[in-house]
Amino acid sequence: MRLHAPLDDRTAWSPVGHCPIEKAIAVVGSRPAMLIMREAHYGTRRFDDFVTRVGVAPATASTHLRALTDAGLLERQPYQDEGARTRDEYALSPAGADLMPVVIGLFSWGMKHTDGVDDLEFAHVGCAEPVDLRVACAAGHEVGEQDVEVRLRRGRPRRRVRA
Repeated sequence: MRLHAPLDDRTAWSPVGHCPIEKAIAVVGSRPAMLIMREAHYGTRRFDDFVTRVGVAPATASTHLRALTDAGLLERQPYQDEGARTRDEYALSPAGADLMPVVIGLFSWGMKHTDGVDDLEFAHVGCAEPVDLRVACAAGHEVGEQDVEVRLRRGRPRRRVRA
């Protein structure tokens, strides 16, 4: 990956405070938050199941579920078991569903570059083949790390980025 033209001088600009990566990490950058999102993608919906499957204390699960709901990644939906009080369960919102490639990417990276071992794989429902994440440009060309440049957006008003 390389910086393009006016971005080459890293002393002249800084993304601190408005970088999309920084903002995303603020929402899902903790271990419990990302594992809660993993579980939500696997279909977990109820509080006690998140606690058990993520391996966190109830207070930690509560804090992260609230933050993920406030950030718009999860939506609360009331349910009631027979003879019990009404409670909330958590479902993926459209923004939460958009995190799916990140969840699969972290899983794949962990399988390849850590000692993570799992009997699971992600497969396409339509043909049963394993899912393979790739980076492609808008024209559909697959690109590698060396084929990507970071540049100012075309056709957009330029925002002043300060050091």
